[in-house]
Parts: sequence; C-alpha cells; structure tokens
Amino acid sequence: MMPKVAKGRWARNRRVRASATMTAQIGQNDSGEANSQFLDTPKQGRTFATRVGACLAAAAIFILWPAFALATGPRVILLRGWFGVFSTGLDSIADQLKAEGIDAEVAGHLYWSTALTKILRERSAGQTRLLVLVGHSQGANNVINIARALQSHDVTVDLLVTISPFLQNSIPANVVKAINYYQAPGWGQPVAPERGFHGKIENVNLAGDLTVTHITIDKNQKVQGEILREIATLARQASDQKSTAVPR
Repeated sequence: MMPKVAKGRWARNRRVRASATMTAQIGQNDSGEANSQFLDTPKQGRTFATRVGACLAAAAIFILWPAFALATGPRVILLRGWFGVFSTGLDSIADQLKAEGIDAEVAGHLYWSTALTKILRERSAGQTRLLVLVGHSQGANNVINIARALQSHDVTVDLLVTISPFLQNSIPANVVKAINYYQAPGWGQPVAPERGFHGKIENVNLAGDLTVTHITIDKNQKVQGEILREIATLARQASDQKSTAVPR
C-alpha cells in the first residue's frame, strides 16, 4: 500500500505530465499553424502588393492618358472673324474636338501673332505635333498669315482650313493640305497656291446652298462635319507617330 505522501506526489506528477503533454500538443498545433501563416505571409504580401501596383498603374494611365493624348495629338488653332461674335461655329468645332481629347484652342483673329509665337516656342522645345489652322472671315486670312510666317522657320502646317476668306494671301509651300469654303457669288474667294507649292488644295463653293451666308457658313453642319473628319484623320495618324519624331 502506497503512503499518502508518495501517493499525493505521484498524482501531482501525473497531472503535470498530462498537462505538459497536452501543452506540447497544443503548442505543436499552434506552432504549426503559426509557421504556416508565417510562411504564407510573404506570398500574401506579394499578391497584395501586385494588386495594389496594378491598381496604381491603371490609375496613373487613366490620369495621364488625356495629357498623353494632348501631347501626341494634333495641335488645332481656330481664329474667329471680326469682333469675334459671328464665328461661334468655330467654338462648336473646338468643343467637339476637346471632347475627343484633341488639343483645340479658339480665339479672336488678333490672336494670330501670339499663336505664331507659341507655335515657334513649342517647336524650339522639341514639340513636333501635327499642326492644324482653321479660320473664319478675317480669321481665315490670319491663319494663312500664320502659315506664311511659319514657312521661314521650316515649320509644316499639316492642315489649313479657311472659311470665307477675302483678299487673302496665297497658300505657302509649307502647307500639306488646304481646304477653303466660300460662296461665289457671295462672300469669299477661292485660294491659290504660291510658287513651289506641292500640297493639295480644295476650294469648296457653297453658292448652291441658299441657307449659307457669310455669317452662317461656319455653323453649317456639312462644313463642320467635313472639318472634324479631316482633323480626326490627322489625329489617327498622330497616334501612330512618336512625339520624338524628326523635327518637322
């Protein structure tokens, strides 16, 4: 028969051993789970980081794409006629171009010398975007003046659109394509090339359309539609070119 003291010690030792065994088992399971989680953490971290990086990249593209489009697309300058109140059709064209992500600027005809300075500054900075000049009435005469001034700086005008010009200068040789809308009899005249011109000129006489006058010609849907299509064609060409192309 076991003494009471020995029996008590034996019982306590047995409980300690059982507790130690249980703790070891629990610890092993906990350790196993903890180790598994520890080993998975870098993988999960990498996956999270990858997802975050993809989201940030997508956000950057979304934010920077308009600026990229403006930087690589054509540069469009539209000049109104006298007083700037009878050429609101150019504002409509500019709004539609901007909605398509095309850099379009509309101003009064007196802005032409400022526009010339800005174009030359951009070219000096290495910006070689396609250039489009559009003008109505006196603004038409002035966009021709811009093109002629750019010729001496070897700057190409990819598209020149004149609407109802009168007593205008000839189209210089640095213009790739010129489109002229006018009425004869009525207001406006056909445009003619200067010596050495090798581009393309289209004179469109709208005398047969009784709804067209000098004040409404820039607002005519057919005229606006054709101008927008021409610029859209250039925009598609610009998207295939790099902004670091050979200076033009």
